[in-house]
Amino acid sequence: MLDRLHTMTVFLAVIDEGGFTAAARRLSMTVPHVTRHVTALEKQLDTRLLQRTTRSVSLTPAGERYATRAREILKAVDSATTEVQSNTSALSGVLRIVSTPSLTDALISPLAADFCTQYPGIALDVHVDSNLAPDMNRYDLGFMQVFENFNASIVARKLSTSEAILCAAPSYVQRHGAPQTPHELAQHRCVLRRREGQQRDSFSLWHSNQPTSEPPVHDIVVTAAITISQTAGILQMVLDGAGIAEFTLDSARPFLNEGLLLPVLPGWITGRLHVLMTLPTHKHIPLRTKAFMDFIAQAHQAGKIDRC
Repeated sequence: MLDRLHTMTVFLAVIDEGGFTAAARRLSMTVPHVTRHVTALEKQLDTRLLQRTTRSVSLTPAGERYATRAREILKAVDSATTEVQSNTSALSGVLRIVSTPSLTDALISPLAADFCTQYPGIALDVHVDSNLAPDMNRYDLGFMQVFENFNASIVARKLSTSEAILCAAPSYVQRHGAPQTPHELAQHRCVLRRREGQQRDSFSLWHSNQPTSEPPVHDIVVTAAITISQTAGILQMVLDGAGIAEFTLDSARPFLNEGLLLPVLPGWITGRLHVLMTLPTHKHIPLRTKAFMDFIAQAHQAGKIDRC
């Protein structure tokens, strides 16, 4: 069987390289050796696969059919080999992860110790980066939170989706009141996250039942009482009454339930956010990467970590 696979490899090399001499050079074989493989293959199949001239070779109709199937077979063998090798080595080694600060705190930090206990052969190398689109060629796995209309060519598995809403602390509402219409937002103090490329301080608003792929109903310029580049501190600032800010409904829900936050402009959202697990390529996913992705997803679904 191995000889047959080797013969298929030689035959395809002759096709791909356009001749016996070039195929021999690529495979580090002699030209007569390459010729014997192809001749033996044609004899075994009892059909001519190649038309030979002094300057070139070309496929016969039978050769075209055989070449197509041979490529499929060799590709399947390579895939099976990679998978078996992965099973023996992929649950060890270093898993390079890149994540935003907020997702590192919400997803990775609470689960890292348990994961390392379950998979002691895997070492986590976590890079914290606020960049929404890090160079995934440098990492095995990434975590990012983006608005629904975020446009980027990335390979990703969606972990969750949540509406983004506006909230304020009861102490802020007691002092300043709450806006009753979107336009009244312009009269209020807001706590904003600094975003790369942002030209002005504003909130875009959609009806909660409206696709955010549509243009927003309102785009309200607001007064920034505080602007901060990291989201981690925004919650405490808003709980202390600093102003109105946007949160995902999932992250705000515990504080809304306890009365520590109040919804602002119910029925309106500032977008929908996806938490994504991003990959460098569509190709084979190493088992250590898949193990971490599944571990995070299962913990998220089981409610073992905070919703983002």
